[in-house]
Amino acid sequence: MDFSLSEGQEKFRQEVSDFLEGEIKQGLWQPSCDAWIMGHDPEFTKRVSQRGWIGLTWPKEYGGQGLSFIHRLILTEEMLRYGAPAACHWFADRQIGGAIVHYGTDEQKKELLPIILKGEAYVGLGMSEPDAGSDLASLKTKATEDGDHYIIDGQKTWTSGGSNMNWIYLVARTDPDAPKHRGISEFFFETSLPGINVVPIVDITGGVHFNEVFFENVRIPKTCLIGEKNKGFYQILNQLDYERSGMERLMANYPLFEALIKYTKETKRQGKPLSEDKLIRSKLAQLEIEFEIGRLHMYRVAMVMDEGRAPNWESSMSKAYGTAFEQRLASTAIEILGLYGQLSPQSPRAPMQGMAYHSYLSSKGYSLQAGTSEILKNILASRKLELPNQ
Repeated sequence: MDFSLSEGQEKFRQEVSDFLEGEIKQGLWQPSCDAWIMGHDPEFTKRVSQRGWIGLTWPKEYGGQGLSFIHRLILTEEMLRYGAPAACHWFADRQIGGAIVHYGTDEQKKELLPIILKGEAYVGLGMSEPDAGSDLASLKTKATEDGDHYIIDGQKTWTSGGSNMNWIYLVARTDPDAPKHRGISEFFFETSLPGINVVPIVDITGGVHFNEVFFENVRIPKTCLIGEKNKGFYQILNQLDYERSGMERLMANYPLFEALIKYTKETKRQGKPLSEDKLIRSKLAQLEIEFEIGRLHMYRVAMVMDEGRAPNWESSMSKAYGTAFEQRLASTAIEILGLYGQLSPQSPRAPMQGMAYHSYLSSKGYSLQAGTSEILKNILASRKLELPNQ
């Protein structure tokens, strides 16, 4: 098989790489782990927007570039490789814009897509609830019709990007009497409306990304409904395939990987570089092999999307593999660094800006967010291997 990219795709990769290296040389930002979800930099997002790199795969008639998902994966890969602060536009570009392209009305496409393309929509994901995580269909947040509006009441938790959002993507129940997988709808609206209260959740690293969001009599126009009423759960299944297929499930901590390799070459013990230790060399070689396998999984998913179908079991497999790799990377970094790996980024003696500390503490949640590994394995078993549910 030929795994090489086309000349145009290689040229695009170089263009992205040159841009990001130029940004770093100018001192505009520093590479960091989980920057796709933690690095909120509106100015960076504007510069990305000016290059036409938001909505890369959207049809040109909607302001996109009409490029392939392979192109988008190349862009994503380079963003993660350099640890670029892309959190302001990540969710809007990755899944919300695509949902509007596929399910939105003509008016929504005209009004909302330009906002996303300009990098002005900082989106929070209002999906999980205190009693509805992996089983999203058990959600209880209500959207009650009232004339030309819906009234939103309920609570969301683990809302990604909630601290910086000015728009929220919300999943709510529009028919309380329907079976739980039905009667659910999708909404997209501004968070400046009265009745919305955001409470940040400080994670184990001391960072704030997740949030609780409370809705009390929030009145939104019916035009905020995305797609068909009561069919939101089935629309979500398609969107989750795209979310789980992202390279961020493999490369969120790639700056740590590169820094770790450099560290072992420059740091000596007993007069020899750590990279000459056979055990350490073996561990790093194993990680490199696993990483390249993970990349092939991700490119396979992109190829499936370019064929015009949702990467259902493929994305589940790649996400489960990618998060497991991230956890092994974090553990290996701590093993190699020893006690120094436990120093936080605030410590002046922390190697590699404390990335190992951040990665290790964060890694425990990687196999939970965006679908637990157990759920993903069940999807693979039932939808690809066709194994019985009982």
